[in-house]
Amino acid sequence: MNRYLVLGLSFISAFAYSASYKTGDIIFHTSKSAQSQVIQKATHSPYSHMGLIVNMQGQTWVLEAIQPVKYTPLKQWVDRGVNKAYVVKRYRVDLTQSQQNKLVKDAEAYLNKPYDIYFEWNDDAIYCSEIVWKAYKGALGIELAPLAQLKSFDLTDPSVKALMKQRYGQKIPLDEKVIAPSAIFNSKQLITVQ
Repeated sequence: MNRYLVLGLSFISAFAYSASYKTGDIIFHTSKSAQSQVIQKATHSPYSHMGLIVNMQGQTWVLEAIQPVKYTPLKQWVDRGVNKAYVVKRYRVDLTQSQQNKLVKDAEAYLNKPYDIYFEWNDDAIYCSEIVWKAYKGALGIELAPLAQLKSFDLTDPSVKALMKQRYGQKIPLDEKVIAPSAIFNSKQLITVQ
């Protein structure tokens, strides 16, 4: 009996705030993927994955760039993070319903696209922070954070070097435009919701 009570309370506590999440909010966590530790080392941030919160059909979803880009129920998304810990941030000015609709429409243009393991700035494939940045920019003209170049990250750790060599060989595109989850997480245009 106590086991069910604990499970029930865990479920309730994880989603007690989901009713207050708004479409357009941005959710961050530390992924359990193999790539996650490399992203953390290169960006000096614990947040290696993120997505866009969308409320629809009476549920809270996360539109995220994984393989492929898709909608994931909030609970499932949270469960995939380390210790089920996450942070939700919101644009500093409330978005109107029209702005929320535009944002979702822009982000949904990437549905079913493959995940971009090369972190290229084209739209052939897309990564997590890229889809959120591009949706805000495309739909609302908002640049959540300045773009960087791949060479601006800390590429000195052996695990970072190994992944770069595996993906790029000897031709690492150091001048490639990129946006990291950490840049959006630290944006002064966002406020923390939870």
